[in-house]
Amino acid sequence: MSDLFEAAGLGPKPRLPDGTAAVPADDAARPLADRLRPARLEDVVGQDHIVAADSPLGRMIKAHRLSSLILWGPPGTGKTTIARLLAAAAGYDFEQISAIFSGVADLKKVFEAARQRRRMGRRTLLFVDEIHRFNRAQQDGFLPFVEDGTVVLVGATTENPSFELNAALLSRAQVLVLNRLEAPALEQLLARAEALTGKALPLQPEARAALIEMADGDGRYLLNLAEELLTMEAPAPLDIEGLTEVVQRRAPLYDKAQEGHYNLISALHKSMRGSDVDAALYWYARMLAGGEGPLYITRRLVRFAVEDIGIADPQALVVANAAKEAYDFLGSPEGELAIANAVIYLATAPKSNAAYKAYGAASRAARETGSLMPPKHILNAPTRLMKDLGYAAGYAYDHDAPDDFSGQDYFPEAMGRQQFYNPKGKGFEHEIRRRIDHWADLRRKRKEGA
Repeated sequence: MSDLFEAAGLGPKPRLPDGTAAVPADDAARPLADRLRPARLEDVVGQDHIVAADSPLGRMIKAHRLSSLILWGPPGTGKTTIARLLAAAAGYDFEQISAIFSGVADLKKVFEAARQRRRMGRRTLLFVDEIHRFNRAQQDGFLPFVEDGTVVLVGATTENPSFELNAALLSRAQVLVLNRLEAPALEQLLARAEALTGKALPLQPEARAALIEMADGDGRYLLNLAEELLTMEAPAPLDIEGLTEVVQRRAPLYDKAQEGHYNLISALHKSMRGSDVDAALYWYARMLAGGEGPLYITRRLVRFAVEDIGIADPQALVVANAAKEAYDFLGSPEGELAIANAVIYLATAPKSNAAYKAYGAASRAARETGSLMPPKHILNAPTRLMKDLGYAAGYAYDHDAPDDFSGQDYFPEAMGRQQFYNPKGKGFEHEIRRRIDHWADLRRKRKEGA
């Protein structure tokens, strides 16, 4: 498969006005994205932080010695290109395999070929596309060949290497993060496409901006759209509506089973925690646009209500559950509005994690203290033996005590009183704080009176 920025050999080439390599006319049948490949590392757009002269890759090329790398970034950002250009610039032979289509037999052939080259004084860069798709055992198979210098491994992945790659493999490779291509970089690609074809895109300025938006940071996808537009005959420049009729708007990049799923739900949760209602609504809408299931989102809202709001607003849990019920009842698209209402309510509610922390502290204490018995005065005594042993002796019935509060201790005697719940005094917890302080004062007075 051709890559957006696949290198095309090492010889000198004609250049476009911005300095990038031009392609002979007899190559015009090739896809535009393939024809616009850069021939130099510095021509790769949007990744200056790793390809500039003073960047990690720039320093490797200057030293003519490459280290194993993991290139992590979204689709269409130049991972394959960078690997090819690195090999060319450092004088390495380039081998490419895909984890989707390759197995153990393919790897053995690659490693044997690399050994043969090494005996002849040549070095090999092995580029593994979608490296995260190899299982753990297959990833371990690379280690001896990387360690003894048979190959320099460059792996490309769209998934978080921390989750998808073996720790042993990660310890032997430097991870470089490629950026999603921003609007200026994508505009630069469009300008190169126009210069190469000698045609202007038939778009009004607003439609051109919309085209860049549709690409969602993917340079390859943008150039595929541009090629479609450059080959059509438009009587007049298209507006946004005309553009959307010609090309299909892609769904935002979002993998519901992988890191994108967790990134966006984390962004939603933290935006609500930070009381940023507008950001929370944006991330909620992003998840829906990416195809996330609304019921998954409502489960997170329920969790948020009990974890980040708690007793500061007891209605938060009611609202979150009601959003789920409303979605079940209404379905889509009306049900999504009910969930949006819940997002707004939770983001603007008073926040407290006091209940969450109290439960955690109580759980730790329960594990640490083992099987301590409750104090005997709060145990029932249904038998004579239990009464003789002191069960229920001295229990004070709170409803018969002044202020309906006896002030007795209910913790195990060997443990003593503990404080797990410490309300912050926000929202309804302000009233809870007042009550707890009142009971603490009464308990002290009862004990002093005793």
